[in-house]
Amino acid sequence: MLKAAIVLLLIATMISLFSGLFFLVKDDSSSTRVVRALTVRVSLAAITVILIAWGFYSGQLVSHVSW
Repeated sequence: MLKAAIVLLLIATMISLFSGLFFLVKDDSSSTRVVRALTVRVSLAAITVILIAWGFYSGQLVSHVSW
């Protein structure tokens, strides 16, 4: 469940990234949609990092790295 939530948040972050790029290219200079897309993207990334940290802390995510 946690892994699915992380994947969905990463997909939503990518969608926000490309919508911000689209707004940057197509909108006029007085539009605030780029700023809103950046705010959404930063918020989604912060939530993703928090979920990953919580997953490692709770033991739901484990690292299989040998070093």
